[in-house]
Amino acid sequence: MTAPKMTASKMTDSMPPESPAHVPVLRDTVLRWLAPRSGGRYVDGTFGRGGHTKAILEAAPGARVLGLDKDPEAAPAAAALAAGEPRFRFLAGDFSELGSALDRVGWDLVDGILLDLGLSSPQLETPERGFSLRHDGPLDMRFDPGSGETAAELLDRLEEREIADLLFGMGERRSRAIAWRIVGRRPLRTTGDLRAAVIAAVGPRRGRIDPATRTFLAVRSAVNREPQVLAAALHEAPGRLRREGVLAVISYHSGEDRPVKHAFRRLAEEPRFELGTRRPIRPDEDESGANRRSRSACLRILRRIEDAPGEIVRPDGDGR
Repeated sequence: MTAPKMTASKMTDSMPPESPAHVPVLRDTVLRWLAPRSGGRYVDGTFGRGGHTKAILEAAPGARVLGLDKDPEAAPAAAALAAGEPRFRFLAGDFSELGSALDRVGWDLVDGILLDLGLSSPQLETPERGFSLRHDGPLDMRFDPGSGETAAELLDRLEEREIADLLFGMGERRSRAIAWRIVGRRPLRTTGDLRAAVIAAVGPRRGRIDPATRTFLAVRSAVNREPQVLAAALHEAPGRLRREGVLAVISYHSGEDRPVKHAFRRLAEEPRFELGTRRPIRPDEDESGANRRSRSACLRILRRIEDAPGEIVRPDGDGR
């Protein structure tokens, strides 16, 4: 199946300009698949700084978008957009809470749902958040810095075997050596401490990929319960699509893409759903060259093509 054609309109004057630091990944491709229409309702489950949301609103002047994000630093960008754009509404929370969020705004079914599982540029470029390999900062890694245990607390708490299992699950083949170094250097308090422990175990960088990349991904995933959150969203989201509605998920590593692929393939065995493409969609050379963080992006599409037998499609409340 090929992506539907989509004609974009001019951005409305009320819409705040896109921050030059934030480039939404696969923007045009996502728009082609979502095909926003006037009167349609869409969910941006990872609002971030609003790049994809603004693109949807720009593409269809009569569309409405609900944005979700548990990162409190997304709230100012959301508030700025909502102040000048009545078609947009924002709720704090992650996309595992999709169903309750839709119920709160009075939307039963929607025309499109987007989940971009990557970190935003501000998250990566703010050392205090503890996500970056390049900038030393507190070993935090929480999407919501106000709740839950930090990466430092997690690594202090886990036994060596548990740390090794965590890293191995992200595909780190030298997980035991790294776990041994982490335990031997505890307490780790900064991202630099964690990276140094990995380097001590496996040696310095020998190629384009930093040797601590998989370790950071594994720890971040555990801190934020990313597999559980994604599983909950993949369970809830398909059933909230109206007929011809699209679920689009952008992942950035195999630990994210694998569950999306398997969930979509299982759903496509039902008569209600079909895969947009058999293979994931990746950025072209122009986008990869212009935005290095898009290089590992992987987009998968699921479309709802009919209602379930006996399913009663309720009219949506007016919402906002």
